[in-house]
Amino acid sequence: MKLNPHLVFNGDCEAAFKFYEKSLGGRIGLMMPHQGTPVANAVPESWRSKILHATLLIGDQVLMGADAPPGHYAPPQGFFVSLHIDNPAEAERIFHALSENGKVTMPIQETFWALKFGMLVDRFGTPWMINCGKPAQLC
Repeated sequence: MKLNPHLVFNGDCEAAFKFYEKSLGGRIGLMMPHQGTPVANAVPESWRSKILHATLLIGDQVLMGADAPPGHYAPPQGFFVSLHIDNPAEAERIFHALSENGKVTMPIQETFWALKFGMLVDRFGTPWMINCGKPAQLC
């Protein structure tokens, strides 16, 4: 079994996934707009270039996303995308990259459980937790 987060955006999925590709060091596997699919007519013509399905490959992990159809978007709440990173410097780099033009809700710092831990909401509204555990607690 694999667990793949699926993020929903308000028309900026493509920009978000390009940002995540750069920030997380992944590779976009798929960026499928509505146009050219059997469901293209289910959205207004102005929305057909928006993303129906996107995947970002990061090692053996997959982050998925899409643009919600007009009138169906709701801001994310009640969850975080949690990244567990083994290297403190890499945790800092990713935290600062994702927080660019976003909102830091807990600055990245040492805690009783982690060498580095921080929380933020990125410029696209996605909430993230960045964790670099202490050697006995890497997960």
